Amino acid sequence: MLYVNLLDEKTAKPEGQEILNKLKSKFGKIPNIYKAMSNSPVALKSLLEFRETLSKASFNPKEIETIALVTGEENSCGYCLAAHSAIAKSVGLKDEEVKSIRAINISDAKLMALADLTKEIVRSKGNPCKGRIEAFLNVGYSKEALIDLVAWVSLNIFTNYFNHIFETDIDFPKVSAIK
Repeated sequence: MLYVNLLDEKTAKPEGQEILNKLKSKFGKIPNIYKAMSNSPVALKSLLEFRETLSKASFNPKEIETIALVTGEENSCGYCLAAHSAIAKSVGLKDEEVKSIRAINISDAKLMALADLTKEIVRSKGNPCKGRIEAFLNVGYSKEALIDLVAWVSLNIFTNYFNHIFETDIDFPKVSAIK
């Protein structure tokens, strides 16, 4: 861990303590990313509120985890890959499906279009080719979902970059590289 300490519900600032207590109640533990991010209660609160609001938008939990896994894979974020691989299992994805998503080798056409466009957005730094956008729309996603996808990618890039800069210790089962 670089630059910041891992705080908990006793050592964080009062506004951070409140957030961490809620996270501990919800998850039974406080993941290291939140312990580290609680050094800035405003950033942590913003992340959690953004995620909560977006979870009510266009995508179901499997699609949300697909976006997170593809973004984490493209950005080589070991912490997010471990965390979202575990979360993906909790929303019904099997180990092989998680690996297929990370490798962008998905049999479901709609999920494949989502994964493919997510990867293109990350890889192109927000300048995906029109063909991938059209493929996304042609499999049944709406223009609203396209906007929501940009929001989800940006949220995941934030956590990827956070974990890179602060070298967050992985407290989820580690995942192996995709070959």
